[in-house]
Amino acid sequence: MVFAPLSANISCHSISDQLKTRFSSGLSLPQICENFVKAAYDPRISGIYLHIEPLRCGWGKVDEIRRHIVDFKKSGKFVVGYMPVCGEKEYYLACACGELYAPPSAYVALFGLTVQQTFLRGVLEKVGVEPEIQRIGKYKSAGDQLARKSMSNEVREMLATLLDNIYGNWLDIISSTHGKKREEIEEFINSGVYQVSRLKEQGWITDLLYDDEVMTMLKERVGQKDKKSLCMVDYSKYSRVSKRTLGLQGGGEQIAIIRASGSITRTRSPLSAPSSGIIAEQLIEKIRTVRESEKYKAVILRIDSPGGDALASDLMWREIRLLANSKPVVASMSDVAASGGYYMAMAAPVIVAEKLTLTGSIGVVTGKFCLQKLYQKIDFNKEILSKGRYAELNAADQRPLRPDEAELFEKSAQNAYALFRDKAAMSRSMSVDQMETVAQGRVWSGQDAFSRGLVDSVGGLSQALAIAKQKANIPKDKKVQLVEVSKPSPTLPEILSGIGGSLLGVDRAVKGVLQDMSSLSGVQARMDGILFENLGDMSGENQLFLLIKNIVNHFD
Repeated sequence: MVFAPLSANISCHSISDQLKTRFSSGLSLPQICENFVKAAYDPRISGIYLHIEPLRCGWGKVDEIRRHIVDFKKSGKFVVGYMPVCGEKEYYLACACGELYAPPSAYVALFGLTVQQTFLRGVLEKVGVEPEIQRIGKYKSAGDQLARKSMSNEVREMLATLLDNIYGNWLDIISSTHGKKREEIEEFINSGVYQVSRLKEQGWITDLLYDDEVMTMLKERVGQKDKKSLCMVDYSKYSRVSKRTLGLQGGGEQIAIIRASGSITRTRSPLSAPSSGIIAEQLIEKIRTVRESEKYKAVILRIDSPGGDALASDLMWREIRLLANSKPVVASMSDVAASGGYYMAMAAPVIVAEKLTLTGSIGVVTGKFCLQKLYQKIDFNKEILSKGRYAELNAADQRPLRPDEAELFEKSAQNAYALFRDKAAMSRSMSVDQMETVAQGRVWSGQDAFSRGLVDSVGGLSQALAIAKQKANIPKDKKVQLVEVSKPSPTLPEILSGIGGSLLGVDRAVKGVLQDMSSLSGVQARMDGILFENLGDMSGENQLFLLIKNIVNHFD
């Protein structure tokens, strides 16, 4: 039997760090990794046929999957990769396979990596919208998209460093895989690689074959030559195979895994999808349940979040600290744990990050829009009656802030930043001055964060588990039972949205626009969502851009 854990429609979905129900769309990182582990021990499985389509996830998740491919090969079973579309991220994952094939017509674009940032200030001015943004931290890029017309020197420095980290790591891994010098790999990429035949000539892929030809080859390899079709089980079906049936469930001591993925909000809004983002009130309830239970000997807090509401982040920080007082807690970072995501992680005594996890971003941003000129253009009038000197601070969008209001607005943001920075310093056992040198809203790669004391170890979930066992005084070789506290159950809205998505196309984007725009007020501990790629839904600023675009079209 051959197992294909990643279905060919991966390009249609992002890879989530959360567990999925059978009715959920998209792929689940924990289920992908679990399938690799099960397949290694399952005597019915001869090998893995891995279809790799364009990957919609960050480098942290790619490293986690790549690690599981390497570990699976130690079982002696084969891993055959098939890659019809080849970019840097896809090849980074695919080259871990024992054999790699591509169709003769494969799309190839190995040109290097880029980072880009877009700016809406000019567009906003055109329609009469004046953003009034307070971002604290010279590297804090969140808010720049609205407030600036070009990249600041500080943000340019930060992004260039991150790009160097990612590209340098890519060159190191590829050169190591092929046994070549880094300079040779870079020279090949700089020649502009768009022909799949060149990959075969250079030994980057095994051969050029269509999918059916690879399947015929595999039939012969596993002794199914005379059968009409290859006996396979796909990712979705194999995800329903219990680890218990393979003797992999573990026993004895229990370690809880609490997963926190997406943007952070304090409470669920009427527009929230059943599993949208990190809702603080719900996560706090789970944390308290784990804290009060004596059956869990340690906790792994798995974080994949660019941040969000600062108050919500602080409330969760408090609960995680209380949890850490009762049992060992290890934070494990996925693609991103920045700003509010890092706020949560720093409450844990031990933090583990992937080498390319985007983390840090210790800073805050808040803002409002002055719509005075827009209102004049469309002949709209708004009048406010108020009592109290600053009563109109957040209500008056028909005029700019008065000087005293602007001063208070800035002081409020500075206060929020100081609270974040000082708690980060206390949590990481640094002085405030030491923390200030690595804060200022700067985003670090996991490797750089490790060298600066923001994280304690570089690795994935298995590394976090090893540390959790050590802290809980559980012998290294003793099996434990991992309990997914955040394990979802299918809800009627989720089932209906899954069916509706197949028939009509999802209405998730529309809901996202309304939901994110409704959360623009208040202090945000958020990392800009435009670094390298969007790691989740469109950020509020990008969704606002769609609205502004419609307004511009109207006036044109």
